[in-house]
Amino acid sequence: MKVELIRYTPEPEKLVAAAAKLCYSKIGIDGILDGLDQEKTERFLNMLMDLGHESPIEHVSFTFGVEGVSRVLTHQLVRHRIGCSYSQQSQRYVKLEQFEYIIPPQIAAIEEARELFVRAMEKDQEVYNKLVEILYKENYKKCMEEGKTEKQASQMAEKASIEDARYVFPNACETKIVFTMSARALFNFFRTRCCERAQWEIREMATEMLKKVKEIAPVLFKHAGPGCLNGPCPEGNMSCGKSRDIREKFSKF
Repeated sequence: MKVELIRYTPEPEKLVAAAAKLCYSKIGIDGILDGLDQEKTERFLNMLMDLGHESPIEHVSFTFGVEGVSRVLTHQLVRHRIGCSYSQQSQRYVKLEQFEYIIPPQIAAIEEARELFVRAMEKDQEVYNKLVEILYKENYKKCMEEGKTEKQASQMAEKASIEDARYVFPNACETKIVFTMSARALFNFFRTRCCERAQWEIREMATEMLKKVKEIAPVLFKHAGPGCLNGPCPEGNMSCGKSRDIREKFSKF
């Protein structure tokens, strides 16, 4: 898994402080950045975060590039919709000559399970390749009959073939995605996906994301993390029972 923070709103903490400052003072737009040095920004932001006033943090956003993850992960990721935008590598336009796949640690740890899993992946690739071959011949013939040039027929036939052949690919198929989240969306994302009850892969990604945004905006994200970080576990009877260990873990970054 590779997680990169590729872009973010410049001076995110200062911008949040300026937006919040407008809420609490008579000052006009031209003056909201005046006097906001690092010390005052941090003091104002600490007050804001401690009060739980989250609307001003919607003004800043963070863009991540992630690869080496499965479609299991991205199916969960795109459920986060408010304040989020996604661009994912398409299996409809990209022909996967040899698709990569993610092996869950539990399967990888058991030789028999791993061998069975790998055979299934290899079979999927074999069937995909055969389907593309069969469909390409029929689609190419149809395009030529419709009067397309050889180049046009080849391009159109390949696209039409791989968009149906891709149905055999598994959830384990590796994918790449670029996505942008507002800081407020990230708060919600970290609260649910850094939790021990989240699926292992997206939890690992969420934790890496949190580390990276804390490097850029440590005060803004000082309370960010799983639900049990700043109070009782919100999972009730379904709690993992490890709140103390979780708090110690997230206190280190």
